[in-house]
Amino acid sequence: MDFTTPLIPATLIRRYKRFLADVRLDDGAEMTVHCANPGAMMGITDPGLRIWLEDSRNPRRRLRYSWKLAELPDGSWCGVDTGVPNRVVSEALCAGRVPALRGYADIRAEVKYGRNSRIDFLMTGPGMPDTYVEVKNVHLIRKGNVAEFPDCVTERGAKHLRELSGMVAAGHRAVMLYCVQRGGCTHFRIASDLDAIYAKAFDAARTAGVEAIAFGTRMSPEGIWLGDQLIVDPLPQWPGIQGQNP
Repeated sequence: MDFTTPLIPATLIRRYKRFLADVRLDDGAEMTVHCANPGAMMGITDPGLRIWLEDSRNPRRRLRYSWKLAELPDGSWCGVDTGVPNRVVSEALCAGRVPALRGYADIRAEVKYGRNSRIDFLMTGPGMPDTYVEVKNVHLIRKGNVAEFPDCVTERGAKHLRELSGMVAAGHRAVMLYCVQRGGCTHFRIASDLDAIYAKAFDAARTAGVEAIAFGTRMSPEGIWLGDQLIVDPLPQWPGIQGQNP
């Protein structure tokens, strides 16, 4: 996924009210920009952080600029826009770059299913089961090269896991795809200590037959593209979490 316009470097002053951030441009000008991320954004909101903005070039937008990337102190990149993974995954699915999801004749986005839900991608093809693919954005790293999800409590995320389990029970195939917008990751795991309910739902979904795969991304101010597949680690034995994934 290429950015539509060249990104503009800036320095983060503060992120607040979930969707807002005050920034300082290199020429000293300060402005408020859109932050398309409702999560906690743990570890990537420190004042003084080098960030990159996209200009919508739409003067009628209340906030013309959007925060897209963070350049971390160790030189790695982090994508902050939670809408980006769906675009990145869509391109990868159409190009056949996700080995477990190749060979489908039709890929449709935002299809209604379950109880008042929409699946990110419904993939169909002759002789193949209808496959429901849900995409989640990941950017949390707390230790080493392990990406984690979620970074805060997500009731909506647990609902999606239950909906996917229902699709498997109905005879379809269901896949949870975690798209990691963070450089240098080799493993992925569920942050059970941050949301025990989601961890239980994840464990139950895996037991029910929902597949879980994770991919890293390649990032630069020019764009974000799907990278290598990551290892999905089993659930740890956190208090209140019964059993482990196989």
